[in-house]
Amino acid sequence: MALDPQIEIILGLAKKANLPEIWQLTPDQGREQYLMRVNKLKFNEPIFRAEDRRISGPGSHIPIRIYTPREIKTAEKLPVLTWFHGGGFVIGSLETHDSVCRMLANQADCIVVAVDYRLAPESKFPAAVEDCETALKWVALHAVEFGGDPACIAVGGDSAGANLATVIAILARDAAHPKLVFQLLIYPCTAPEPETASHHKFKEGYVLSRNSITWFYRQYLRSGKDVKDFRFAPLIHDDLSGLPPSLIIVAGYDPLRDEGIEYARKLIAAGNRVRLSNYEGMVHGFYLMGGAVDAARRAVAESAQAMRETFDSVRGIDRKLSKTA
Repeated sequence: MALDPQIEIILGLAKKANLPEIWQLTPDQGREQYLMRVNKLKFNEPIFRAEDRRISGPGSHIPIRIYTPREIKTAEKLPVLTWFHGGGFVIGSLETHDSVCRMLANQADCIVVAVDYRLAPESKFPAAVEDCETALKWVALHAVEFGGDPACIAVGGDSAGANLATVIAILARDAAHPKLVFQLLIYPCTAPEPETASHHKFKEGYVLSRNSITWFYRQYLRSGKDVKDFRFAPLIHDDLSGLPPSLIIVAGYDPLRDEGIEYARKLIAAGNRVRLSNYEGMVHGFYLMGGAVDAARRAVAESAQAMRETFDSVRGIDRKLSKTA
């Protein structure tokens, strides 16, 4: 399938701007540029309430942001999505993914807790994993306090954040707590090495370059030994059974496409329920482009619908009957 026309326009404008790639910048410069790019393409979504907090973490306090889509009635509890932002483990923040978190909260009628985990190179692997695992445990323990349902918790993220979501789902399964009901994985990185066909086919000219990917991994990993740790490369885990239902979204012109598809296949082979959705004309990062790309808004809507259906099933809610009543 050809590139989406709206994506072609964005790529053309990026080429004309001739900005340096992430790998040509310092981490701080990369963070500034990423936020600038996201802000130009994001969809501005109002939300009932967004509250910033700080929770205790293994290295320092972890900033989180709690998105509440509406007023919660007395004794009512809403499902919770614990969200981990993307950005190659080096860039990205609560701000870069603020719009998407608002959209997911509103459309899925759930509380979203976004986690601002420690970034590399200041904090190397597995610091991000440790922060995200700590945050999920905090959500499970404190959900009732902010109107959440501790029996209906999902994890999700995009790119590096999706990597973290997959890993946290495995760790939660192994710990038998909390019992997750869903995982939302947006173009996840899952493989130990960037050597799939899509990594080479789309290595330049499609937002995320091969040079940037390898730069991210050099910033994040302590040594080559870390690529053998499933907490970096969940695709190598030898037991992916017993994981929550998943929606995995991939983009057709994304270097990470093949490893996202392979992870979906491995989850299915292990007996898990998986829905794989390929946005064929899209590039890496499209999920955050809701202000300029129609397919981005469709992907968020698909994500929200999948979560809402799962949440309703877990909680025994029949919305058709509710509407009739």
